[in-house]
Amino acid sequence: MFRLQSSKVLAVDMTGDAVKAKNGSMVAYDGDMAFKKLSGGGEGLRGMVTRRLTGEQMTLMEVKGHGTCFFADRASEISLVGLQGDKLYVESSNLLATDGGLRTGTSFTGARGASQGNGLFTTTIEGHGQAALLSDGPAVLLRVSPQYPLTVDPGAYVAHQGNLRQSFQSGVTFRTLLGEGGGEAFQIRFEGDGLVYVQPSERNTIAGDV
Repeated sequence: MFRLQSSKVLAVDMTGDAVKAKNGSMVAYDGDMAFKKLSGGGEGLRGMVTRRLTGEQMTLMEVKGHGTCFFADRASEISLVGLQGDKLYVESSNLLATDGGLRTGTSFTGARGASQGNGLFTTTIEGHGQAALLSDGPAVLLRVSPQYPLTVDPGAYVAHQGNLRQSFQSGVTFRTLLGEGGGEAFQIRFEGDGLVYVQPSERNTIAGDV
């Protein structure tokens, strides 16, 4: 159903089924399509209230019809992730589209909001199907194992999946160590067994210099 037309354009072939996508990300389509804005990230009133309380913002639209719909967002790179009943955690700003049957929600992630300003919750996606992620530059997929935990700059974090535990620790970036400023007040540490997606460019944060 999902395929990459290029590294920056997602093509979704539909035969009467639906897809949820970032509002305003449709760039072209052929065939017969209907578009509907979803409140609260597609979770209805309860989801909308939860997101207002937590600050996690995700505005989605539902596209349904027959034909092919093309999606893109500010020339960002796109990565496809297949879910087989498992759960994917992703920053809302890095989510482009999901199969209509996948469930979206929110998950508490603790103090990371203090460093990013993106709220204390992260978007969750679960079920069977595909999701398309956005990244500033080609996303890098990093393996976490019990022997090799991983520490990630909050501004570079995109998503993660698997049996991973998150913790947040004070830290600085290499640029701060070099005296260039712009360091993060927190770093994200992953332990366990799973995968972490990072982007080779940091999003703007409000942490300030350490």
